[in-house]
Amino acid sequence: MADIDPAIMEIVGEIDYDPDELRKRYAYERDVRLRPDKNQQYVETKAEFSHYIDDPYAEPLERDPLNDHTEVAIIGGGIGGLLIGARLRQAGFDDIRIIEKGGDLGGVWYWNRYPGLRCDTESYIYIPMIEEVDSMPTEKYSRGAEIQSNLLKIARRFDLYKNACLQTVVTGLEWDDAASRWTIRTDRGDAMTAQYVVMANGQLSKPKLPGIPGIDTFKGHTFHTSRWDYDYTGGDYLGNLTRLQDKNVGVIGTGATGVQAIPELAKWAKQLNVFQRTPAAVDVRANRPTDPQWASSLEPGWQDRRSDNFNKVSSGIMQDEDLVSDGFSELGRFADPTASWVAAVIGRELTPEEGAFISQTLDDKKMNEIRARIDATVTDKATAEALKPWHRRYCKRPLFSDEYLPAFNRPNVRLVDTAGKGVQRITETGAVVDGVEYPLDCLIFATGFEVGTEFTRRAGYDVVGRDGIELRQYWKDGMKTFQGMFTRGFPNCILVNFGQNAAANSFSFILDEQAKHVAHTLSEVRKRGGTTVEPSQQAVDDYVAEIKPLSFSQSAFWEQCTPSYFNGEGANENPHGFFANVHPAGGVAFYGMLAEWRNAANLDGLEVR
Repeated sequence: MADIDPAIMEIVGEIDYDPDELRKRYAYERDVRLRPDKNQQYVETKAEFSHYIDDPYAEPLERDPLNDHTEVAIIGGGIGGLLIGARLRQAGFDDIRIIEKGGDLGGVWYWNRYPGLRCDTESYIYIPMIEEVDSMPTEKYSRGAEIQSNLLKIARRFDLYKNACLQTVVTGLEWDDAASRWTIRTDRGDAMTAQYVVMANGQLSKPKLPGIPGIDTFKGHTFHTSRWDYDYTGGDYLGNLTRLQDKNVGVIGTGATGVQAIPELAKWAKQLNVFQRTPAAVDVRANRPTDPQWASSLEPGWQDRRSDNFNKVSSGIMQDEDLVSDGFSELGRFADPTASWVAAVIGRELTPEEGAFISQTLDDKKMNEIRARIDATVTDKATAEALKPWHRRYCKRPLFSDEYLPAFNRPNVRLVDTAGKGVQRITETGAVVDGVEYPLDCLIFATGFEVGTEFTRRAGYDVVGRDGIELRQYWKDGMKTFQGMFTRGFPNCILVNFGQNAAANSFSFILDEQAKHVAHTLSEVRKRGGTTVEPSQQAVDDYVAEIKPLSFSQSAFWEQCTPSYFNGEGANENPHGFFANVHPAGGVAFYGMLAEWRNAANLDGLEVR
């Protein structure tokens, strides 16, 4: 630190801890949690576990198999599918079909209905197309039900229920080169066709279960949080879980879902046992109602401007004003390892060593602040100590809650810390940790979704392209695309979501940018009188080369992190991991490049026939 520029030290502030000792603690906590089975530690929700993904919210819908044709078929009716449908409608496409496995549209916001559910990113930018559907969230961080309601406004405004197939699971896609169309097969016996297929399956679409020995032997009641059983718990998304008042309840999972659901369970369960493998890093949420005067003062285009500001600030790009000013935008100070915002303040470029020092030090200070908040909130000192996370802020998804930590002050709530090992086994009557069995009437899995497995596994079907090539095989060593959306040998098939594009703290922003890209591309193909579009081999080769050298998954940062879905549970070599194919330019620059590509209107890199 003696060699650090005093101007930088003035910005960073006092360092009242030992950085070397903190690194050692982080490394120890990481090593304790490393497992040789990595992503394979989780159980797929199929076969004897398939009931965990049954739809508890809708009555079965009967219909005859379809063998008709559609110009554009969109697989997935979540935010991505809805935005693609809306942008295509705006571009003049009428013949659109959304195929969705749920009983209604909304994607993860249809499935996730657990009590306490809210968005983590500010609702004014997370909920898309607020201006275009004339809506306004009632709170800074909306409840799940309100988010779902706003998404359905998009569906109605752009007539996306028209021709839609709900409660329909795609089982296979196959390209017919002679007819220049896709055949889409489903679990309903459909063999429908489409000129274009857009795969908007969603990053959070396939629930996962922990591979704990005996998981299939428990004789109490159990469910996954993405299929909340209100018939058993009583109540609704607001809480009031009155049927748990005489129940011993266990929760496995303290990530984003657990942090929101646990406070509600704590209010009602006779006894709540929270089984913790890795403590959650939970910062202040500070939710508040929407100010009507502020909302009425907004000028047209405000949501796009706010979203743009948020993406820049949360990426570490200095702006005159932080419009969102929340925990995510604060993270931008150290999310940028070059600390470019500090360079702007001191008036010179930073060395890589200076950038790394600033990023790491501000990260350390934030995590120290989070740990101090636990001490100040949780009254039992042993519980407080066990709740402290020991990793850098972005090693796991940043979490925010004002109710999670106080829940552990309730006399009916017990933290069962597993010291990084997880639950030892599950019996017919409970869960065992360190040789002690905790009796349970109900066991709830807040274990999230598959994100680090192969795309075709998460989607649940394979895609067969030209000359019989299977996408599963073609991508076995990792994705090979152009712009993260177009794949050679799979004409008229467009992938949207997260893979070989760029990260951003608002997934809605990512999906809307991709939806605009889809609408533009198909409009340009139509203008040219084309029937097929796919990338050239050169475009794919050049793009993949652009991705790989600076992939986040190869960086020292992720190797030093505690296992999570961000780093493939510690498997940084995983070619299918969450950050395995991220474009190194970052979200702001990457989607700016896509916008420039669209403005050129020449479809450079794509072949239209």
